[in-house]
Amino acid sequence: MTLGVGTTQIDNDRTRVTEWRFAPGAETGVHIHEYDYVVVPGLDGVLKIVDPEGKETLAEMKAGLSYFREKGVHHNVINANDFEYSFVEVEFK
Repeated sequence: MTLGVGTTQIDNDRTRVTEWRFAPGAETGVHIHEYDYVVVPGLDGVLKIVDPEGKETLAEMKAGLSYFREKGVHHNVINANDFEYSFVEVEFK
């Protein structure tokens, strides 16, 4: 498994901002979000989302079109593109 690379840009007592970069096929690894969060896609692309039961869905991402999720999301995220993909994740502590 090839993992994406996270670069923390801000981490204080209220917010964590991380830029994530993924080579084609790279993934986050299975994880559970401990905070509410917003994702800001860096470019258009497709991410494969795999839930704990193994169900796969494809998420169409649009550059700059942010989305919000509540804490507790449990998944693995995989770059389904044939190019490097990136997004910024903003977590609210």
